[in-house]
Amino acid sequence: QVQLVESGGGLVQAGGSLRLSCAASGRTFSSYVMGWFRQAPGKEREIVAAINWNGGSTSYADSAKGRFTISRDNAKNTVYLQMNRGKPEDTAVYYCAAARGRLTGRSSDYDYWGQGTQVTVSS
Repeated sequence: QVQLVESGGGLVQAGGSLRLSCAASGRTFSSYVMGWFRQAPGKEREIVAAINWNGGSTSYADSAKGRFTISRDNAKNTVYLQMNRGKPEDTAVYYCAAARGRLTGRSSDYDYWGQGTQVTVSS
């Protein structure tokens, strides 16, 4: 069982930066693929970025490439999402999630989810 708690959301102006954190409980954090997803009002949840167990492999949605960076610190049981050059269309609730197995962007592959943190980018 893994419990996930996101933090770091808030309000930022377009062009600004935020760093989201996701703290995980449990001793097996390093064995999980971790992902960041987001869901805007009226839209489906979508993958933002994912990272494999040791941080050696990452993947990004096209909307995040070049602006966002996913990273993890297994010693701290924490995964991060650095968001730079924010855009109003980045406004959403951001969720972190944990999956077993290979790097994946499919939400159905993720077993554990956090409660989410709101990110609002004003124009």
